[in-house]
Amino acid sequence: MLGQQPDVTMPFGNTHNKMKMNYSAEQEFPDLSKHNNHMAKVLTLEMYTNLRDKETPSGFTLDDVIQTGVDNPGHPFIMTVGCVAGDEETYEVFKDLMDPVIEDRHGGYKPTDKHKTDLNSDNLQVNDNKPTQILIKVGKFNPEVCLSLSDLLTSCVLTSDLYAGLDTLEGDLNGRYYALKNMTEEEQQQLIDDHFLFDKPVSPLLLASGMARDWPDGRGIWHNDNKTFLVWVNEEDHLRVISMQKGGNMKEVFTRFCTGLTKIEDLFKERSHEFMWNEHLGYVLTCPSNLGTGLRAGVHVKLPNLSKHEQFGEILKRLRLQKRGTGGVDTAAVGGVFDISNADRLGFSEVELVQMVVDGVNLLVDMEKRLEAGESIDDLMPEQK
Repeated sequence: MLGQQPDVTMPFGNTHNKMKMNYSAEQEFPDLSKHNNHMAKVLTLEMYTNLRDKETPSGFTLDDVIQTGVDNPGHPFIMTVGCVAGDEETYEVFKDLMDPVIEDRHGGYKPTDKHKTDLNSDNLQVNDNKPTQILIKVGKFNPEVCLSLSDLLTSCVLTSDLYAGLDTLEGDLNGRYYALKNMTEEEQQQLIDDHFLFDKPVSPLLLASGMARDWPDGRGIWHNDNKTFLVWVNEEDHLRVISMQKGGNMKEVFTRFCTGLTKIEDLFKERSHEFMWNEHLGYVLTCPSNLGTGLRAGVHVKLPNLSKHEQFGEILKRLRLQKRGTGGVDTAAVGGVFDISNADRLGFSEVELVQMVVDGVNLLVDMEKRLEAGESIDDLMPEQK
């Protein structure tokens, strides 16, 4: 999408894929017998045989799609997807693999299903719950894993040019854009420690997909003066839009998110660009797990008693929520503080997902108070959403 160059190729070429055609599919088919990810559950020798000679217009091949799942058999905290999209066409060219992976990852979401979008924050129902920190994050625009350096730079230039327009905004969205390569190490580390800036990818899941190449060229961050609205450029997707603040006012965080995201998209449209979207997949992102809304609404909340309860995992499952440490997906909770967020991205609107988090966290807090007082929580056990 960005640059719209007809001769875009993989940054490391595709001769490796053509050479593999000299060998049989049986010889090239990876051993996935000890793997635990959605791709490994779906991919068969027959499917591999039918797809291995195909590639997208930008040169993304089947082996590129599944590389991260082959290199990383499992994850200690989550069931990983095991594949990525290098461009929008990946989901069509390799639909025989991607469709069942999406269905498996997103609770039975079928190829005929249609996604819905709702960015009207007035539809969100909230109360006065006060968690320690709220963060709403969504990835947008075009997958970047297969883009060349020139594409990354084009994306960064286009994005920074558009965000220059945001400098004219008043009030809560006043801010500016910073190129990562122009920051000092101290500035970068301070923003990282404050959870405002992404760090260079070190996770094998990301490195196997090529997301750290040419670092830090073509990367940057835009944030408002209050650092409550941020946009990451070329971290995993072209854009990662974030609204966050301390306290418990989820309505305020979500309203800022919806307003800022709409203004950004309007600026893109003025320049004949738009977010990748279709009625089946919703917003198109690099990882199939983020299709649909691409939205993760996370709340930092202290649950020292409930987290030790034998039903904690089942409670989260029934509420369609997931837990992680406050430092990210690869971290554990410290002091009983968890980052609780929606487990779904696809098949539910933005409002519905944030509502699940609001209602779910309220219930978790009530359960924690019960356990703290030495009381039972049996009557609070939720039904499966």
